[in-house]
Amino acid sequence: MSEQRAAALHRDIAACSLCAEHLPLGPRPVVQFSPTSRILIIGQAPGTKVHASGVPWDDDSGNRLRGWLGMDKDAFYDPERVALMPMGFCYPGKAKGGDAPPRKECAPQWHGRVLDLLPAKRLTLLVGAYAQGRYLPETRKLTMTERVRRWTSGDEGFGDFIPLPHPAWRVRLWMRRHPWFEAETLPRLRRAVAGIL
Repeated sequence: MSEQRAAALHRDIAACSLCAEHLPLGPRPVVQFSPTSRILIIGQAPGTKVHASGVPWDDDSGNRLRGWLGMDKDAFYDPERVALMPMGFCYPGKAKGGDAPPRKECAPQWHGRVLDLLPAKRLTLLVGAYAQGRYLPETRKLTMTERVRRWTSGDEGFGDFIPLPHPAWRVRLWMRRHPWFEAETLPRLRRAVAGIL
């Protein structure tokens, strides 16, 4: 029954045109999930390359993220193990300095329905400030760096959520300024991922 619900939800999402008038390349929702996904990765929104391929994280950011997780493409793209759900399912267009923010209509429309299908016991990676703002609202006064540092230090206030920076090319500069991320955060992250899988 849950597989049928998941298939129906995939169809509903694929047909979504809620934000169509605001999307410069038109709607093309990009998401991956199944009722057995024990890891959920909530990112930002597809870029142009992902919009073109229809494959989540099919770009340099995805390569970097998989490296952080210690995960190969076969595991990452196995929906039986990993759900990939951005804050906005479609490419939002350009803004000054990069891509526009995810459309605000998307997460309220679809996230709850996807989450209801996933196992209750799961690990959720919040990749970037938009996901952290929605799912860790009590930490709004913290910077993204402060959230990541607190989780790395063992702060239990995050529950099953792991806050991470977005792995865009700019993160390399951030990582140079915060060497603890590679030395401490990534080993802890890889242990958590391996443990849930």
